[in-house]
Amino acid sequence: MDILVTALYIVACVLLFALAIIVHEFGHFIVALKLGLRVEAFSVGFGPVLWKCRRNGVEYRISAIPLGGYVSIPDVDPDGVKALEGEKADGERSAAARIPPWKEILVAVAGPGMNVVLAVVLAVALSIIPGVRFGVLPAEIGDVLPDSPAQKAGLQPGDTVLSVGGRKVSSWIDMQTEVQISGGKPVEFVCRRGDGQVSLSVTPERDSVSGVYFIKALSTTNHAGAASWMPYRSPVRQLMWDAGSVFRVLQGLVTPREAKATAGAICGPVMIAEGIYRSMRRNVWDGFGFLRFLNVNLAVLNLLPIPVLDGGLILFSLFALVFRRRPPECAVKALTYFFMVVLLLLMAVLVLKDSWRTWKIHTRLSDADNTAEASPGDAADDKRD
Repeated sequence: MDILVTALYIVACVLLFALAIIVHEFGHFIVALKLGLRVEAFSVGFGPVLWKCRRNGVEYRISAIPLGGYVSIPDVDPDGVKALEGEKADGERSAAARIPPWKEILVAVAGPGMNVVLAVVLAVALSIIPGVRFGVLPAEIGDVLPDSPAQKAGLQPGDTVLSVGGRKVSSWIDMQTEVQISGGKPVEFVCRRGDGQVSLSVTPERDSVSGVYFIKALSTTNHAGAASWMPYRSPVRQLMWDAGSVFRVLQGLVTPREAKATAGAICGPVMIAEGIYRSMRRNVWDGFGFLRFLNVNLAVLNLLPIPVLDGGLILFSLFALVFRRRPPECAVKALTYFFMVVLLLLMAVLVLKDSWRTWKIHTRLSDADNTAEASPGDAADDKRD
């Protein structure tokens, strides 16, 4: 029975993950059709086609690698999808088959736009459902573990963390984010203690299994029992928090002293899928909350001005609008193929890294189960840093 329940949860997680992708691609798809553009294929997944059917001139596909998806719109991206499908692009046709730049921009924006729409729908729906738990876990030290980085630095129960590394924090998850970005280097904690403030240098400790940095302190109890990505019932505040979290990571990636640690903390599709799975097992509404957060991530990341992503197409189209001519076709192709290879390699690295990390974590949990009765892990995850 447990195996059946687990299998159902896994199927639900796959469907939720696929929903975010399908909604994104549907945005490109529907706007292209409304603009009268020719759509060749709509695919969920990459690689070999497992199933397909053709309706109204569009071939609908389910492909073998469920790490994304695409819509083949020759008038917008003559070469990009051909490369994904492993076919050779027709250079002469590519140069000729172009539409006005403003149409390209509308099609490109539609994908992230649909992710935003889904995120808004989920945020509003969750805010009006009585059983959904919201709450901000304060950045207040509840306890300090013996011989921990927190104890060595002088942190005490009752301290409220105001800033980490010069950046203001307002919740436990904010503090955790700054600890991860520190990369194990000494970082300044400014805390309110009684009626005054203290400044302490804390050196986070890296867990050898998960690769996560901890100061090994416990937070005060979150009486609401809310997940860390469910701080606000207000949809506006919640979506602003979602977007702010994404931008903080991007800021870390482009800040030289934070880039390495931030890159090391990034998770790929395996950890995202596990995050959805754990959320669903914990509370079904938490799973939909995680999906909301994921859609905001997809919207922001896809708008980055990188060739292959929607933001890259928008950048090239804006160039054409401003300068009244398109950027050199050879340059566009070179940049597109280069970043395609980079992103595919990055995805492969993240999958391998996530798989190795997940295997080590589950091995440790299995060993712990063999020696003692397991304690509720999600509560500990919310409280420990």
